[in-house]
Amino acid sequence: MSSELIVLWLAAFPLMGSPGPATMSLAAIGSAFGVRRGLPYLTGIIAGTFTVLLLIATGVTGLILAQPELVWFISAFAAAYILFLAYKIATAPILDADRVNTKVPALSGGFALAIANPKAFAAIGAVYSSNTLLKGNILVDASAKIAALLLVIIIVNSAWLVFGSILSGLLRHPRTGRIANVTFAALLVISVGLALIGG
Repeated sequence: MSSELIVLWLAAFPLMGSPGPATMSLAAIGSAFGVRRGLPYLTGIIAGTFTVLLLIATGVTGLILAQPELVWFISAFAAAYILFLAYKIATAPILDADRVNTKVPALSGGFALAIANPKAFAAIGAVYSSNTLLKGNILVDASAKIAALLLVIIIVNSAWLVFGSILSGLLRHPRTGRIANVTFAALLVISVGLALIGG
């Protein structure tokens, strides 16, 4: 099983950790608000992405994709929330003293974005369906893959939040900080656009 697990992780880390709506939003939250204030949002992203993993593992995703109206509604909701989040990030205060009084996107926002993230469904679906950890026992194999991919979800999303926060430390000047926030907001909108086109 150890070699199969390594193969799964070698596929999962680059696919699930690559830039996309969730990872870009975490980097932007880290840059705009810091790690500590971004933890509730990170928790929401992790919980929502884990829910996507469970939907894929149980086959519920197939039922959702069979309903075009539901897919359209989820996509529209995701696009609207991304635009709202991008606005919050682009207009977030640069100075630490101002950040304290600014409302940070909450756990529920992170959860909603993760559930409506088309890249998560594509990346997790590809990794989950193309790897087998334990042959001969579907339930044990599914449980092992869920546990292994949950670890990936936690690591990659936490890393993006910390990455954004590190950039924030380098961008204390109001002008460069504002440029960084607006850039992250634009990348967030572009990433969801690319995910929707690719999906």
